[in-house]
Amino acid sequence: MNAISRRSATAAAGAAVVLAGLITGAGPATAAGTAACTPSVQLLPSLPGLSGGTVLGFGTGGLAVGESGGRPAYWTGAEHAVHAVPLPAGFDRGSVKAVSATGLMVGTATRESDHAGVAFTHQQGAAVSEALTTPAADGTSADVDVNASGRVVAVDRGVAKEWVNGKVVRELPVPAGEIPGTRIISLNGINKRGDIVGTATGSYFDADNDIEVTKTFPVVWPAGGGYPPYSLQVWNGYHRAFATVGRDIDDRGRVIGLEDYYYRNDPKLTPAVWKKPYDALPTDPGRLAGHRHLELSGSSPTTNAAVGTATTFEESWPSSFQAVYWPGKGAPLALPAPAGAPGDVPLTRAFAATDDDRVGGSVTDRNTREGSAVIWNCASGQAYAPQG
Repeated sequence: MNAISRRSATAAAGAAVVLAGLITGAGPATAAGTAACTPSVQLLPSLPGLSGGTVLGFGTGGLAVGESGGRPAYWTGAEHAVHAVPLPAGFDRGSVKAVSATGLMVGTATRESDHAGVAFTHQQGAAVSEALTTPAADGTSADVDVNASGRVVAVDRGVAKEWVNGKVVRELPVPAGEIPGTRIISLNGINKRGDIVGTATGSYFDADNDIEVTKTFPVVWPAGGGYPPYSLQVWNGYHRAFATVGRDIDDRGRVIGLEDYYYRNDPKLTPAVWKKPYDALPTDPGRLAGHRHLELSGSSPTTNAAVGTATTFEESWPSSFQAVYWPGKGAPLALPAPAGAPGDVPLTRAFAATDDDRVGGSVTDRNTREGSAVIWNCASGQAYAPQG
């Protein structure tokens, strides 16, 4: 069981609410180079008849994308009006993961009949969405991303591919010299330049030592295809208990992600950061004060900020979540729960960050499971170090 399968589903409903402050005595953090802004938290409306939601990405002109009640959605304007994105034909649930500068959205969808998943594309304003990949095998998840210029990346029938204007422009090879059986299982991010980060895994039986050898690790493919891919180094490999994943790549080529350890009901999530020229082990930015586990999920394109979630486990299952903002140096910081959030025990998560200091994520009440998609504005101005 990995970190993704252990996650509890994001749920809930909400309307636009603004919070100013909720900063502890430790004071706000300030992101270098960030223009003056007013710290606030906004709870975004849900699609009619549905509840809950998550912001997973940002576009131009205030556009935010994600999911609402398990359906792909996006929000526009100062009031963040919510809009439904049609699912590909035959699919029941899904989310929008990212959007280009011209409104090309990419997402993933699943169907109840066989739990198969696809990656899809949707041009903002179009009447339909188009499946990009062939439906994956039962229980196999899909990942997809698009950069500002509209280059799309995903794994299709076991082959890692890049599309431009709906046509495959290159297939991404497995790095040379890896263990037998290595294959690409996901493509998780593409930056403005076109550098791509994904995750590979390989496994074989070592008869000499009578053990199963497994390695799961991030890979970076440089833009254009003129250079071989980089296998990023990992702290622990060759045992199925460890899976190291690259989640995002910024415009400078910095990769963020995590090492996910799970063995005998003993989970551990360790944040990881790799920098060019990718010739060293990842660095660990540390933990949010008072928390043992942290995963990084998204990064701003150029300001060095990253966001994610600190998790608390009870009997190997996640019992609480805290949205985290990391400025790129120093200790990770917490983002405040929004005023007016449903319920009494808010669980917050963060998935996407922008250069203009917005962070997108979700809030869910632990007891009622009610919640909302969330945007933290001027996130660096309200991120704080927990006390005690």
